[in-house]
Amino acid sequence: MELALLLVTFVVTLALGVPVAICLALSSLAYMLVAGLPIVILPQRMYAGMDVFVLLCIPGFILAGNLMNYGGVTERIIRLANALVGWMRGGLAMANVADSMMFGGVSGTAVADVAATGSVMIPGMKKSGYPADFSAAITAASSTVGPMLPPSVPMIIVGALSGISVGQLFLAGAVPGVLMGIGMGITCYVISVRRNYPRMPWQGWGELVSAALSASWALAMIALIIGGLITGMATPTETAVVACIYAFLVGTLVYRELPLSKVPRIIIDSAISSAGILALVGFANVFGSILASERIPQALAQTVLSITDNPLLVILLINILLLIVGMFMETIAALIILFVPLLTLATSVGIDPVHFATFAVLNLMIGLTTPPVGVCLFVACNIARIPLLPVIKAVLPFLLSNIIVLLMVSYYAPFATWLPNAMMGN
Repeated sequence: MELALLLVTFVVTLALGVPVAICLALSSLAYMLVAGLPIVILPQRMYAGMDVFVLLCIPGFILAGNLMNYGGVTERIIRLANALVGWMRGGLAMANVADSMMFGGVSGTAVADVAATGSVMIPGMKKSGYPADFSAAITAASSTVGPMLPPSVPMIIVGALSGISVGQLFLAGAVPGVLMGIGMGITCYVISVRRNYPRMPWQGWGELVSAALSASWALAMIALIIGGLITGMATPTETAVVACIYAFLVGTLVYRELPLSKVPRIIIDSAISSAGILALVGFANVFGSILASERIPQALAQTVLSITDNPLLVILLINILLLIVGMFMETIAALIILFVPLLTLATSVGIDPVHFATFAVLNLMIGLTTPPVGVCLFVACNIARIPLLPVIKAVLPFLLSNIIVLLMVSYYAPFATWLPNAMMGN
């Protein structure tokens, strides 16, 4: 009775368009009221979910990304991406992918990537002769690469949930992220050749070198983050603080495009974004603890193992489940509710935890561009000022490309485990 009320309340509020965090809170509250539990449990468990030291790095990385964005990073990364691949057929579309790989490695979130780069790339592509639906689709699809590359907010959440090293998780997502970028770049080229999309003239080696030097300060932040983690010189939280200081100095002293008058506004915006994420983490922890008390994770594991204990089939079933969940639920909420029980299931059939974490996050990144809750699709449509349906059709080839990469990563563990093992040890 109580469990049915929990699930029905969550599904109904989600279908009504209520924010996911509020859906989790309302359904948890309804469960507690019917079950006769003290309401004080809700804030206690919410706070317990947020009271994890590694989560402190989320506000730091969000602030660092915003400082870099307001400090002129976006334009320089776009310039470098155009110089690298803009001269090829469909080059501006491929530059969009390259830009997302570089900018996502600074911001750590897909939505920030769409909002920041899409406002420049989508109008630019439309002006150059690309259809609006294709421009919005590739911008939304390529944004999902960013959270696979360090720093990655979903990987930080996974580390907080499981105790897996955040440094290892950052490195584990690097190769799959590059594979996603390559796959979407090839898809862009094939579509552009078939449809005869335009290409930019080659701007010369001088422009390439100049663009690389101009963007080097921005890209160096990624090296700073990874270097601090793999050497053990800093924790993720300390690395986030260093990244904020570095972003501030680059924006004010090197690029000189970050006015001091804007810094308070940037801090406030970053705090609001961070508060939204942490509230979602807290309410999802309450929801997840209720599911745990009802032994749903154990029931899920037993159901799957009753079907098969073959690791290959278990991976397939997990992928199908997460792809479906990603279509309806926000990434962080899905991770908090499902990651630990699915991790238990995966390790029970011999799947490496870092490998599992990587393809689980990749699954949910794909969900950011699938309806009905494809957040990145909605943002891209708003920027392009077109309806959702044409963009859904245009994004299908990129979804197929990403699913192929997902299968590669799922069934060949070294794509996820080789780099962290080589850099940090097993």
